[in-house]
Amino acid sequence: MNRIDYIKYVCRPTVCLCAAALMLGGCKVGKHYTRPDLELPSTLTMDGMVEDSASIADYAWEEIYPDTLLQGLIRQMLDYNKDLLMADATVREQAAMKRIDVANLLPQIGLRVFAERERDNHGGDDPGMDDQFDLKGTVQWELDLWGKLRWARDAGVAEFLGAVENRRALQMSLVAQVAQTYFELVALDNELGIVRQTVDARRESLHLARIRYEGGLTSEVAFRQAQVELARTSTLVPDLERQITEKENDLALLTGSYPRHIRRAKLPQEAGFPVTLPVGLPSTLLERRPDVRQAEQELIAATAEARVALTSMFPSLTLNAQVGAESDLLSDLLKSPYHLLQATVLQPIFGWGKNHARLKARRAALERAGYAYEKAVLTAFRDAYNAIATFNKMKEIHQTRLQLERSSRSSLELAQLQYVNGAIGYMDLLDAQRTYLDAQISVNDALRDRQLALVDVYKALGGGWSADGE
Repeated sequence: MNRIDYIKYVCRPTVCLCAAALMLGGCKVGKHYTRPDLELPSTLTMDGMVEDSASIADYAWEEIYPDTLLQGLIRQMLDYNKDLLMADATVREQAAMKRIDVANLLPQIGLRVFAERERDNHGGDDPGMDDQFDLKGTVQWELDLWGKLRWARDAGVAEFLGAVENRRALQMSLVAQVAQTYFELVALDNELGIVRQTVDARRESLHLARIRYEGGLTSEVAFRQAQVELARTSTLVPDLERQITEKENDLALLTGSYPRHIRRAKLPQEAGFPVTLPVGLPSTLLERRPDVRQAEQELIAATAEARVALTSMFPSLTLNAQVGAESDLLSDLLKSPYHLLQATVLQPIFGWGKNHARLKARRAALERAGYAYEKAVLTAFRDAYNAIATFNKMKEIHQTRLQLERSSRSSLELAQLQYVNGAIGYMDLLDAQRTYLDAQISVNDALRDRQLALVDVYKALGGGWSADGE
């Protein structure tokens, strides 16, 4: 047989086996994943709101947070945050693992080069050489008769997509966290400014109380009370400075840097807020929230893993082929053609219940993943409803606190005038000062809370992760 005939002789059955494998590989046991029927609410709107197919989550985060200093911090976070970088590495890891599951579907091709130099002497008086030289190409292919390998591939793809969604969910959360910390830091700056102004006012009040006491117009009690109020208000300053430092350090960590001073703007007294709040449809919440999408990918992966466990109980067929040369003499290696075609069928029969236990475990894991997905959906709707309700009420709270602050300021101005003229005592003036300080801080907190409510709505509806094109 010449070399060409030999190649045809070897290749013909190999091609037949490959064709048979492709036909047999069409069977895939088990139902494909279908999204559970969750009976979603008909609308995301609350009382007094109009349903709209648009959603504020469709806006880029630059539109929601127009402060350029805040935008710079968010961009720095996207580049240097360590949690986000770890999530990127996880995505790359899952992408590589997915490639392994895909490669398992294909024939594994290798090259065997073997050389053995052996001397034996059977019986002690028959020395001789028993050399062996091999040069062979090997092919091993497990036929996917029941879809086990394809289910494993589907599981790998779902795990990869789950890692992608986890990364998106993390980015969404971090964008919101940077914005929240920034607004809290600016509010602390404003509160510190209010307290320092109040300390100055208390110092003036103490000076006035001293003059009136030394002039015999008031008792020592009023003078001492003025000293107490100055000391009490002054103690607020170092505590606020400590909180400011901690917030700056939190932002530095989020942006992947060492503790440093954070540049920020002063919060305007009239911040811009959207007049209307489009929230979208219930279905958009499932599509935009990456944590919900991640939970669904985990459910898809669990479904595929359960199918892998089921099909592992069926027979497996593996084809092996070797083509090359084999000889006892290295000089004759290329003149000694060799081929081997082998098919192995393996059917698990008795394994002490391991396969059944594995199947039960995977089905239990699938059930758990289903409940986890349902919980993720319920949590998403709870977050959305809470955020929308808070956003709607914070405007009203802010307006009422503004009215209180203006009334308290007018009352304090009147009390100061009456105190100077001797119409009221120092305790009445002190009450007016305390009320005005509380009202100022309350307005500052309300403005901060309105900003945080917008952050919560944007996050709850799934905004903040797609602006970079992912």
